[in-house]
Amino acid sequence: MRFIDEARVYVRAGKGGDGAIAFLREKYRPFGGPAGGDGGRGGSVICEVDEGLATLLDFKYQPRLEARDGEAGRGKHQYGRAGEDRVVRVPPGTLVIDEESGATLADLVTPKQREVIARGGEGGLGNMHFATSTRRAPRIAKPGTAGEQRWVRLELRLVAEGGLVGLPNAGKSTLLAALTAARPKIAPYPFTTLHPNLGRVFVSDEESFSVADIPGLIDGAHLGQGLGVRFLRHVSRTRMLVYVLDAAERPADAFAVVRKEIGEFDVALLERPAVIALNKIDLIASDEIAAAAQTLAAKTHLAVHPISAEKRIGLAALVAAIAQVLKQPDGKAACLS
Repeated sequence: MRFIDEARVYVRAGKGGDGAIAFLREKYRPFGGPAGGDGGRGGSVICEVDEGLATLLDFKYQPRLEARDGEAGRGKHQYGRAGEDRVVRVPPGTLVIDEESGATLADLVTPKQREVIARGGEGGLGNMHFATSTRRAPRIAKPGTAGEQRWVRLELRLVAEGGLVGLPNAGKSTLLAALTAARPKIAPYPFTTLHPNLGRVFVSDEESFSVADIPGLIDGAHLGQGLGVRFLRHVSRTRMLVYVLDAAERPADAFAVVRKEIGEFDVALLERPAVIALNKIDLIASDEIAAAAQTLAAKTHLAVHPISAEKRIGLAALVAAIAQVLKQPDGKAACLS
């Protein structure tokens, strides 16, 4: 299945039905009076969160979402039937943004959450509402109002408790595969990961947390360089960050680049709790590991966990540290700017 995290869709709610002009005519009621019923309301376009979805792919093939119009009123005081709502299923973490105004219409995160993104029109009043003592046979009725219609932009921002961030080829996908049942593409060249991947880490039978592997960031990512802001936004849904750094490739400089790009995208993300996974320690001398971790901790003021995702070294301590952070109330990451 293709991972699609953006879509542009036209939505149109149903028009309300027109009110009716009718008069009651029965054998023993020669002056029955006005009997035109009201029109039914138009259907609305509603987005609902479906936990089973993980992509906006369906909207690439269905760019128009329209609800049904309400029925017109009828004689004998009969109201028109309301138009059926159009319920659209979306994955958790979907933002619905009005393209013209830029306003956020809905932020859909929790399972079964529903939000109206285009409201149906109201049904018109039939002539039975306009009878007065001086106007016994009104030939007046109101038309139904139009439903809302607009172009909207759908953006999917993955919902995860931990986000793996780092430079390309730092070993984020390898770490995700080592910690979870996820099987992202892994290869020895940059930009192997072209879309975020989700996995679940099981600490015990009763405790687990979700982790997202965010594609590699480079200098200038917040301006669209590399994979750019298209994937930076997925970081905003995470409760904490795990900086994955290559121990053999100047990890302090890599940390500074990644942190700068995240801050340029959204400065609030710099306040998220964070830990560092110093990866690929199997590529440096064993007597250098402790010194490298200590130096990095002194520069970043974050807890540093030396690991080798490929060799499965140090993963238990890293998982325990992440789980411990997630148990705490959300706070600021103790880290230098």
